[in-house]
Amino acid sequence: MDILKIIVLSIGSLVVLFLLTKLIGNREMSQLTMFDYIVSITIGSIAAEMATSLENNYMEPLVAMVVYGLVTVLISYITCKSLKMRRFFTGRAKILLDNSKLYKENFKSAKIDLNDFLMECRVNGYFNLSDIQTAILEPNGKISFLPNVLKRPATPEDLNLSPLQENVVINVILDGVLLKENLSKTRE
Repeated sequence: MDILKIIVLSIGSLVVLFLLTKLIGNREMSQLTMFDYIVSITIGSIAAEMATSLENNYMEPLVAMVVYGLVTVLISYITCKSLKMRRFFTGRAKILLDNSKLYKENFKSAKIDLNDFLMECRVNGYFNLSDIQTAILEPNGKISFLPNVLKRPATPEDLNLSPLQENVVINVILDGVLLKENLSKTRE
């Protein structure tokens, strides 16, 4: 009987997780703020607790999951509407390097040491700091790099070329099935 209860509760917690995920929205892991990441782990932990709850207290974890989900949606809404709240919840971008100057205060406040920064530079193809005009630590923890003008890749505009614009490729057959709606869009 306990096994059947665990199966039912597991399916129930998966359904609630699925619905909360749809409510919260889909974002790539690298786009999550630290808060979103921690809330996601917490909701997953509560769902696991609910799934394995052998006592009859499955409503408490269910309510907790819904509360966490709704608070996350509320914070997301508030951060979309208010710049001050967005900065409070997600943080600000920090300049780590600009015009050959390292901003040590920003390194300290971001808790990044120079070795980690240099590793990120190398991972992104910059083995010499003089190749970088600006490096910015984004609120999601990623570092964006603006290369020096002489070190950036050449573009067609730099070479006075005018290539034809490419369009998105549309699948017309998928898994052996003709997608008539997509086929009609290829004629436009």
